[in-house]
Amino acid sequence: MLSQDHLIQAAFISMVETECTLDVQAIRKHFPAITKGRIVTNNAASTQPPRKLSELFHQLSPDYENVHRGQSNASKAMTHLFEESYDTIADFIGAPSRRNIALYRNTTEAHNAIMYSMMTEFRDGDNVVLTMMEHNSNYVPWYAMSREILPKFGVNVEYRIVNFDPETGELDMAHMASLIDKRTKLVAAIGASNFFGTKNPVSKIRELTNASGYEQPNGERRSYFLLDGAQLVPSTYVDVSALDVDFLSFSFHKILAPFGVGVLYGKEHLLETMRPFLYGGDMVGNNQVSAEHVGYNELPWKYSAGTPNILGAIVSAQAFRVLLDLALNPERDEYFMTGKKIERAAVREAMDRVTSYTRSLTKRAIEQASSIPGIRIYGPKDSAKRTSLIAFNVDGRDPMGLADALNEFGVESRAGCHCAGLAHRNLDIPASCRLSFYIYNTVEEVDTALHILDKIVRENIHAKTPSLSGGALATS
Repeated sequence: MLSQDHLIQAAFISMVETECTLDVQAIRKHFPAITKGRIVTNNAASTQPPRKLSELFHQLSPDYENVHRGQSNASKAMTHLFEESYDTIADFIGAPSRRNIALYRNTTEAHNAIMYSMMTEFRDGDNVVLTMMEHNSNYVPWYAMSREILPKFGVNVEYRIVNFDPETGELDMAHMASLIDKRTKLVAAIGASNFFGTKNPVSKIRELTNASGYEQPNGERRSYFLLDGAQLVPSTYVDVSALDVDFLSFSFHKILAPFGVGVLYGKEHLLETMRPFLYGGDMVGNNQVSAEHVGYNELPWKYSAGTPNILGAIVSAQAFRVLLDLALNPERDEYFMTGKKIERAAVREAMDRVTSYTRSLTKRAIEQASSIPGIRIYGPKDSAKRTSLIAFNVDGRDPMGLADALNEFGVESRAGCHCAGLAHRNLDIPASCRLSFYIYNTVEEVDTALHILDKIVRENIHAKTPSLSGGALATS
């Protein structure tokens, strides 16, 4: 006979599955790591790849050939698949066309590409506005530009950092408004924090950047807006045209793909006029190289210097199609490798389902964690205001030791500063422990992870392996 606790849990699980309309059990069958029995709660760092993406890589390998560099049938076929991957990416995020897309190794390289491409446009006295919750990849490049690179050329550019509320983990929008002025060339802000989980108000940030009055080289009077979507795109409906962001960055290794492939979206008129980040190879125009002049290729190849990560790009773009299939109907391939046009309505429905389900897991985790003695959960208490993770510390316990102990019990978590060094220093903490969830996680796994954490804390259990807390702040 089931206990009262089991009956309540079963009712909750049934309610979650009814509300989210994700067939989670069918989804889980697609992931070797999950069928192996792993409890993966480190998805904010990297998600697990589904079997069909790994198999696709091997299926494509026998016909591998370089793109844009051959007349063989293999080269033509590979070029078609490669270029088609740009279309898939553009369609999924609501970009007008492939001309808006540039591919890099990761989100970090995408941010560096923007920094180096725009660097020569910064004028003495300009500033760039960031937030205290930025991932290192969206802070360090602008720090380096302002402190280490431009001063060498006699150009003084200030970087300004927006505060957050230490209790709620939400941005201080009044402070942001006070920092943005007519000398703010760019605002670079994270869409969702990988530490607090906070989903930031993108539309309000866009309003502030539009009203700055900064005179750009093309005559526009506003600040540009770079949105770091690394934690936003995997579980939230994003339409770059509706959001009106100038740039969006994200990485596929957080969206089911097992490769280092990052995406940079940019408005076409900006990509047309900006300088490339990398030079040579495919980014030059046909017959456009002479001793006196070099002409650049058309978009998007202007930002594709050298031989690209061809199979990685193709397989990664298919991750979007797999995500659509898993969210809408995991029993059949309606989008994966079909070439079917991706419509906005389908993306909206799929991502709303993903959001609803992962939010329910986060809500459950917050509720379960709240009863653990001495715990502090960072970020909004309302799961509707955050993405699918919880970061926390427990009084008197080393977060690295907690993660090690969780691992001893089979729960894969993460401890460190999560590359959110600014936020951790602002709170005067060296590190935190984090659980993060995705579409293949279940309510039972959330309950298991929090039950084990509670046991570790209450019974003062320590891991058998040594803690690495000495380097916590430097851990990325």
